[in-house]
Order: sequence, then C-alpha cells, then structure tokens
Amino acid sequence: MSSSVQKDCVAIILKFLEDHNFKETAHTLERESGLFFNLEYFEELALKGEWNEAEKYISGFTKLEDNKLSTKIYFEMRKQKYLETLDKHEYGKAVEILNNDLKVFAQHNSELYKEMVLLITIVDFRKHASLTKYGDTRSARASILREIKKAIAANPVFLGKFRVLALDSLQMSNLQI
Repeated sequence: MSSSVQKDCVAIILKFLEDHNFKETAHTLERESGLFFNLEYFEELALKGEWNEAEKYISGFTKLEDNKLSTKIYFEMRKQKYLETLDKHEYGKAVEILNNDLKVFAQHNSELYKEMVLLITIVDFRKHASLTKYGDTRSARASILREIKKAIAANPVFLGKFRVLALDSLQMSNLQI
C-alpha cells in the first residue's frame, strides 16, 4: 500500500473514531501509525501533568535520540515530572526519575544533571538560583508546554503530521468499503 493511500486510510479511520467518541482508540492509532500528531491532545496531557502518557504518546512520532529538538522535548517533559515530584516531597520517586529518566541526559550535560541531583537535598527547590521563577505547578506546566511546542514546531520529524484529512459526515456515509 502506498504511503499516501495508507495516510488517507488512517485519516478516514481517525475521523470515524473521533465522530463516534472513540478518543483513546484514536490517540492510540495516531501514536502507533506515527502519521498524525494531535497537538491538542498532547497539550491536554501536559497541562494535567500526565507526563508518562505524554511521553508514551510522543514516542510514536520521535525518539529521544532522533535529533537535538527531540532530546529537548524529552528532557523538558522528564525534568518537569521530576520537579513536580520534588514539589510533592516524594523523594523516593524523585530518585527513581533521576536514575531511570534523567540519567540519560548526563552524557549531554553532566553539570546540569549534577545540579538536578542536588535539588533533591533542598527542601524547596525554588530557592535554587535557576528555579526562583518556577512558581506554582500549573503555571510551570504552561510555561514548559510553550517551550515544548516550539521544539515540536521546529522539529522536522513532525513536518506534515499536524494535518488531518477533513471529511464531513456525509462523505463518511458515502464511503463504500
């Protein structure tokens, strides 16, 4: 099957799924096909602080090592997850995030990683010089989301993946498959 036919088929299926309120199935298809990135859905996940789901979704479109912009996207999501965990004083979980999610970035910037490790020793990480403007979790999520969206918009792996074929219900009902 040619890639344009495949893309059209996926677009039609996505439209059907959305029209019939199969949202999770639609997002799974978006992620598994890697053809259509739903920025609105990604924003929703980020603003709710569902960082594991956001990372799982974005992993269908780019991998951490694809390019510098992809690395930035993953780093910002994982860093925010770490800061939110510190903010809740869940230090055991924060150590897990450091070891499982953030350690991979030490090879790119070991000083930044060391700084992040030190944050765990501070009762209020906002007292660290680089985080004095962090504010509350909600505004921090919105701020980091703006940065992530810039990286997504500039990232060539997302090129052409924001468009979904516009089909109205009449066109859908006339399809003979």
